[in-house]
Amino acid sequence: MKKIILFLFAVMAVSAWSSCVILSPKKYKSLLSKQDSLSKGWTESQQKNESLEGLIARLRKDTVGLSSALNDLKSRYSEMDSNYTKLRSNSSSEINKLSSDLKKREQRLKEVEEILRKRDEATNQLKEKLQQALLGFTKNGLTVEIRNGKVYVSLMDKLLFPSGSIIIDEKGKQALSQLANVLKQQPEINIAVEGHTDSQKITNLGQIKDNWDLSVLRSTSVVRYLTEVSKVEAVRMTATGKGEFQPLGPNTTAESRSKNRRIEIVLSPKLDELYDLIKQ
Repeated sequence: MKKIILFLFAVMAVSAWSSCVILSPKKYKSLLSKQDSLSKGWTESQQKNESLEGLIARLRKDTVGLSSALNDLKSRYSEMDSNYTKLRSNSSSEINKLSSDLKKREQRLKEVEEILRKRDEATNQLKEKLQQALLGFTKNGLTVEIRNGKVYVSLMDKLLFPSGSIIIDEKGKQALSQLANVLKQQPEINIAVEGHTDSQKITNLGQIKDNWDLSVLRSTSVVRYLTEVSKVEAVRMTATGKGEFQPLGPNTTAESRSKNRRIEIVLSPKLDELYDLIKQ
C-alpha cells in the first residue's frame, strides 16, 4: 500500500509540474491542497501502522507471558493432583490399619471380660465351698467374704491362738485343716496370710518386741501349719504382717480391739492369662 500511495503522489506531482504553465492558480491551489491532504493521510497512516505494530508486539509479549503462566499452573495442578492421590492412598491405608487395630482391641477386650467373668464365677464358687466347709467355726469369729474380686477368710485371734501366743491351739488347727481341704482342691488359687493386731503395746512377751513381730510370727505360724501339716503347696503361699495399721474399727473398746486382732487368709485366682493379654 505504501508503494501505491507513493506512485500516485509522484504521478500527480509530475502531472502538476508538466501542466503548471497551463493551470490556473485556482487549479494549482487545489492540487497543492490535495497533495497536503495525501501527505497528511500518509503520515497518519504511518503513525497508525507504528501504533499497530507496537500493539502487536505487546500482544505477542503478553501471549508469551500467559503461555508461561498457563504452563506453570498446569505443572502446579499436576503436582497437587499427585499429592492428593498419595494423601488419599495413605489415608485409606491408615484407616484400614486403625480399623484392624480396633478390631484386635475389641477382641482382646472380649477375652479380658470373659476371663474376669470366669474369675468372678470361680471366686463365688470358692466362697460357697469355704462357707460350707467352715460353717462350724462361724460362731467362733470366722467370716468369709468377697472384696475386690478376692475371697477373704478372716479368723479372730481367739479362734487360733491363746492370748499373746504365736502357737496355734487345737480349735485353730481344726479350722485350718478344714480350710486346707478346700484349698488343695483349688490349685489355681494363690494364698496370702496376713497377720493383724490391735494398737495395744506388747509387754512381757520375751523375744516378741512389738505388734509388727506378733503379726508376722502369727502369720508364719499359720503358713507353716498349712504347708507342713496340711500339705498345701508352699509355692502358693505368702506370709505378711500388717501390725496395727489396718484395723477393722477403732481400738477404743475391748470388743473392737478383739476384731482387729485377726488372721486374714486372702485367696485370689491366678491371672497369668489376663496379664498376658494386657501385655499384648
